[in-house]
Amino acid sequence: MVTDEAQFVLCDSCRTALYRPRLERGLKVCPDCGHHHRLTAAERIAQLIDDPVVLDVPVETADVLEFVDTVPYTERLDRSRRRTGLDDAVIAVEGTVDGYPLVAAVMDFGFLGGSLGAAVGEAITVAAELALQRRVPLLLVTASGGARMQEGPISLMQMAKTSQALAQLDEQGVLTVALITDPTFGGVAASFATQCDVLVAEPGARLGFAGRRVIEQTIGDRLPANFQTAEFLRDRGFIDVIAPRSALRGVLRRLLAAGRTGQSRRPRRMYRADVVRNPDRLDPIDAWDAVQQARGLERPTTTDYIGRICGDFQELHGDRAGGECSAIVGGVAQLAGRPVMVIGHQRGHTAAQLKAHNFGMPTPAGYRKAMRLMRLAAKLRIPVVTLVDTPGAFPGAAAEERGQAVAIAESIRLMTALPVPVVTVIIGEGGSGGALALAVADQVLMFERAVYSVITPEGCAAILWGDAAQAPVAARALRGDAASLLRLGVVDGVLREPPGGTHQDPVAAAETLRDTVAAALQMLDRIPPAELVRRRRAKFRRFGAPGRRVD
Repeated sequence: MVTDEAQFVLCDSCRTALYRPRLERGLKVCPDCGHHHRLTAAERIAQLIDDPVVLDVPVETADVLEFVDTVPYTERLDRSRRRTGLDDAVIAVEGTVDGYPLVAAVMDFGFLGGSLGAAVGEAITVAAELALQRRVPLLLVTASGGARMQEGPISLMQMAKTSQALAQLDEQGVLTVALITDPTFGGVAASFATQCDVLVAEPGARLGFAGRRVIEQTIGDRLPANFQTAEFLRDRGFIDVIAPRSALRGVLRRLLAAGRTGQSRRPRRMYRADVVRNPDRLDPIDAWDAVQQARGLERPTTTDYIGRICGDFQELHGDRAGGECSAIVGGVAQLAGRPVMVIGHQRGHTAAQLKAHNFGMPTPAGYRKAMRLMRLAAKLRIPVVTLVDTPGAFPGAAAEERGQAVAIAESIRLMTALPVPVVTVIIGEGGSGGALALAVADQVLMFERAVYSVITPEGCAAILWGDAAQAPVAARALRGDAASLLRLGVVDGVLREPPGGTHQDPVAAAETLRDTVAAALQMLDRIPPAELVRRRRAKFRRFGAPGRRVD
């Protein structure tokens, strides 16, 4: 019989007395403070995976060192097995999430702190090998204190063993996703947990190599309260998504939809778009007026367009090198019935939004994030769609210290070699190398009141005229308007805007954008990857070549 006292538990975080049935109905998330209590591997599988089938992983946990601390290692194993009902600290299964197949390995912190030993490493590796054989995504749910000391160097070798298993999935274009739960430390954090394509974390989950106490003892200083939490790490570019437990299935479904392999992912409907290829068909517009309109705060932004033309958009964060930049947004989405990687500059409409997104001026972290997402698109063999709207790369001292020029250069070079279709649309202002870093594409398109230039008119006027007030004159000389760019061959086509501009009818503008991009991708679908790269490089090779027309 369950006592009244057993019906209540204390929240590990806020210490509120919680009614156990209510806590369990809420997936063990405290309704008062939102703290995510630990789940067993079995509970996690039941929550996330439909029709799971446990994999038979024939391994034995051997006491190769005959290790004894306060008790023999074999006795610790027996106690953990009796208490948890598990053979070791992981369960490997195959199943589906909302119809999308996957293989998963789910760790259980309750078994020796989820420590990484030979049996755990073998189960992770077997799961990865089955995912490769089935060509379905691999999900790794991590919860670990680190390598299992009682297995010494054999435990250490599991870091290399699991890492090479994930490398093989990279080579074969199979999506990998890690769900970081609290805590994930040591050898697990320094191997398969952080090597996946996408890192999703529960709120407050801690991730790191050394633990907080060890670090504080080493450096002799106090660490921030949120140190090593998912929120701390996302702000520094190491976590893609933080999702509460109730939202995890939705996040996984969106990722799995983009990562599915072995079936056609092209839309059945044929899209057509009225793209202007002849500059004489465009209505005349003064170049300076075009600049002013392109910068209009009322014009739809990248996120506005994504919200209207894409389904199942899952934003991904971070460059995985210590930075996150809000001036570039990107992630996987469904566009016209197909998965794409959409990336774009983001400004905003209000003063607060402009400040939050650094006025659409990316730092090096923004370009490195974009490159990471482009490489993921290449791995998954899905097209890249970029939306350009920036006055230029951020010109601050910190950006220079972090390699702004190098980041832009690397992005340009990467785009020349992407083996997937790439379509760019300039939706507002395309400023200098900060714009080009997202615009080396098979098809470069622009809205008719957008602009694209080597420098802002104000900057050009200040340098060459010695007077920024000559910006209108400089704008006309720079020829950054749509008609001039089309005539020069810098853009491949121009999208007509609703009367008065895209902001006057953003729904119609979004439909034009969607149909144009979809039609361009359908045309590019017919071109093999190597030929795509060859044509893209030949296209940019022509600019300024002696004796070659740019048309």
